[in-house]
Amino acid sequence: MSRAKPESPPPRKLDELDHKIIDLLARDARVSNRQIAVQLDVTEGTVRGRIKRLEQQNSIRFTAVTNVAFAGAPKVVLIGVHAAHGELRSLSQRIAAMPEIRCVIITLGRYDILAIGLFTALEEVVAVANNRILALPGVRHVETSIAVKTLKYDYRAAKITPAGKGEGGRPRKR
Repeated sequence: MSRAKPESPPPRKLDELDHKIIDLLARDARVSNRQIAVQLDVTEGTVRGRIKRLEQQNSIRFTAVTNVAFAGAPKVVLIGVHAAHGELRSLSQRIAAMPEIRCVIITLGRYDILAIGLFTALEEVVAVANNRILALPGVRHVETSIAVKTLKYDYRAAKITPAGKGEGGRPRKR
């Protein structure tokens, strides 16, 4: 029997202190509440309460992010999708439901949808892009690009590592 997750409180506008706490955690998520409190000249309890609220309202989440270089040499694959008129939302949701796809973006530009995934073999790319995405109703065209060299990747921007290879999600202990 699965337990339903408690509902998140409605999002509250982030104030200056929230932003300062988030900035410090973005630099080093392992920093202690005490260290944050000292740096920001507030009590440890204030920091603990703010972090708890930020987590509960889904403003922040703590997770481990694997450096792509250590994830079994996968290649970042960008899959551009042209969608039929009126199919964009449902199509993007179906693509997002695919476990191999780590990021789905609706765009203005060359593609209607940009899907990003990590793949270790070309056969996996073909199976997803040509056999599954292209077969979806409403897909007019699919184009893939495979990254051959990554010059810069800020792991804080987006976590795209495959499940089981660096995903955290456990409550953070302080």
